[in-house]
Amino acid sequence: MKALIAMSGGVDSSVAAYMMKKNNFECEGVTMRLYENEDLGCSRFHTCCSSKDIEDASEVAFNLDMPYEVIDYTADFRKNIIDKFIKVYENGGTPNPCLDCNRYMKFEKLLEEARKRGAEYIVTGHYARIEKNENTGRYLLKKALDDTKDQSYVLYMLTQDQLKHICFPLGSMKKTEVREIALEKGFVNARKHDSQDICFVPDGDYSAFISQYTGKKYPCGDFILSDGTKLGEHKGIISYTVGQRKGLGIAYKKPLYVKEINPVENKVVLGDNEELFRKTVILKDINLISVPKIEVPMHCNAKIRYRQTEQPATVTQIDDNTLKVTFDMPQRAATVGQAGVLYDGDVVIGGGTIMEVRDE
Repeated sequence: MKALIAMSGGVDSSVAAYMMKKNNFECEGVTMRLYENEDLGCSRFHTCCSSKDIEDASEVAFNLDMPYEVIDYTADFRKNIIDKFIKVYENGGTPNPCLDCNRYMKFEKLLEEARKRGAEYIVTGHYARIEKNENTGRYLLKKALDDTKDQSYVLYMLTQDQLKHICFPLGSMKKTEVREIALEKGFVNARKHDSQDICFVPDGDYSAFISQYTGKKYPCGDFILSDGTKLGEHKGIISYTVGQRKGLGIAYKKPLYVKEINPVENKVVLGDNEELFRKTVILKDINLISVPKIEVPMHCNAKIRYRQTEQPATVTQIDDNTLKVTFDMPQRAATVGQAGVLYDGDVVIGGGTIMEVRDE
């Protein structure tokens, strides 16, 4: 059986390729060229999917005696990931481009490529598991056994058709085991650090990247309190995210945080820590995995940030594309543009993009 291995140049995808070869799959390695480092003002090192990563992936593929190719997806990446990233910031939200990259690039585009090549599966180094529920016939997305590396949150958008044709060989492994295999096999990236930053903004300065990329100057506006009291002037709404405290440049009698961003009036609303806690989020652009539809309100666990511990909540499906998630206890800094993901134990029920935050 044939498998197409998505090789990022990191240790995880390299060991995933090795595991598939070990299980007697006919493997081809591909790296998606998503951008030209120089076009984005990036170094060729220290970023995900960089030129150096391509060199590392190529060397591992050679080590495994596996065909390897680089496929250019720069135009698709600009349209589906970078342009959307900028649009969400311009509209007062905080995007998750890594999740969008999984959705539109790694699993949509690569599955198309796999089918062209007659491959049954696409394979990545994600830490998650896929199982089929024989009673319902549905494919399930489950957390990785290594809870410190679990990536199920950024995979909630996978469809039944995609899950049927995806392999996550590392889902039942510990990261320490993965490193040991890479060292044993002499992979060039065995000790390579995991990528932490957004690949096309490796220095983490999102507002500078957006201004440089678009050529726009984002206008200053008012910092205000919830009652409308003006406190000062902000540097442009793309410079702020909900929950932010540092870098506001506001002297006040108590610590202030970004409570809300109003792109229509170009205002940033500030408040104290207690004002950041909200109870309900509305999710749009939803994808359900373990069930086809949530027929009645369901009590489950949910999280609204990648690193957050899941919290108990009740979810109600409003329509085919909308979920209402009401937490048992108010949650801090729920942010438009981020993902809300629902869990039943270690099974992902589904999720969506936060489009609205409410007090109710």
